[in-house]
Amino acid sequence: MSSVRLAADILTSINIDIRPEPFFIATIPVDRLSFEEAVAYVMKRLTETRQERPLRIAGANAHVATLAERNATFAEAMTSADLCFPDGISVVLASRILKRPIPGRIPLGELMERLCAESAKHGLSVFFLGGLPGAAEKAADILKSRYPGLRFAGTYCPPYMFEEDAAEMEHVRRMIAETAPDLLFVALGAPRQEIWIWRHCETMPIGAVMPVGAGFDTTAGLRKRAPVWAQKSGTEWLYRLLMEPRRLWRRYLIGNIQFVYLVYKAWLTQKTKGARNPM
Repeated sequence: MSSVRLAADILTSINIDIRPEPFFIATIPVDRLSFEEAVAYVMKRLTETRQERPLRIAGANAHVATLAERNATFAEAMTSADLCFPDGISVVLASRILKRPIPGRIPLGELMERLCAESAKHGLSVFFLGGLPGAAEKAADILKSRYPGLRFAGTYCPPYMFEEDAAEMEHVRRMIAETAPDLLFVALGAPRQEIWIWRHCETMPIGAVMPVGAGFDTTAGLRKRAPVWAQKSGTEWLYRLLMEPRRLWRRYLIGNIQFVYLVYKAWLTQKTKGARNPM
């Protein structure tokens, strides 16, 4: 059965008011949905139960979890999201160690493309905000050619740290308000993208908003995505580290150790509680 057909089948049966209990990594609740269930959930919310307040989506990986431990503002932005998907294999492995298994990884870049494909079939519009210069426009052209009928409300690459420029912020807000996209994808990098979404999107006339990191850049071909074997084996982080060691060494070498420590603390707490409350 094709993945598109599978999503359509799930879409007709899923109850968006009922979700499995989340898995917590530190303070971040991560939804325990499969990739197809995640697609179906978002699309059902957009096509059947559009709300006045936008659906806010986030993604958790080792970097995000450790960053949230050090940044209270970022932690609040993450914990207040309506949905949080396991963007990294580290979160999936941690959920299995802590006996709250997640079906599998949901990379936000892949989810972005899949939601664009579904949006093309349902007549929904999308807006790309951020990315490297030219990435949003090029990614939009590529996705429009892949998915005929996909409607772009707009694309825009704001100047770096535009959040601190009142005039530029007003310009961005006006563009989004005037086009009122069903889906807004934001590529500013963590923690900026999540904090910006949390602070500014609550009252915007959009259906859903999701951070995508380097999603536009990789779709446009301006950054290389790890080979399929690395993605499937859970070593995508190592591939990226080898490609950009100066930029990513601290994130992966130090950050991964910190993440392992977070998981160990959670495991130790779980074990202690189990010893105190035997079945």
